[in-house]
Amino acid sequence: MLMLSCKKATSLIEKKSLIGLSVKENLQLKIHNRMCVVCLYYKKQSLIIDDLLHELIYNSESAPLIKNEALKEKIIKNLH
Repeated sequence: MLMLSCKKATSLIEKKSLIGLSVKENLQLKIHNRMCVVCLYYKKQSLIIDDLLHELIYNSESAPLIKNEALKEKIIKNLH
């Protein structure tokens, strides 16, 4: 099992929040995050941004801002 690059680690962080990771990917990411404080900070910031966007989109008094399922599918496809 090779060490992940930061680019791959950040990609896995985003993938994890959308569709989850395989056991191997999850283990690689955990190992990387224990050695790379920058990616750990990225993960924390990403979670904060996800929470804020989710609240803005789904808990606002107006209708949801994002209804584009095709865009969502394209993003998920690119994460694979």
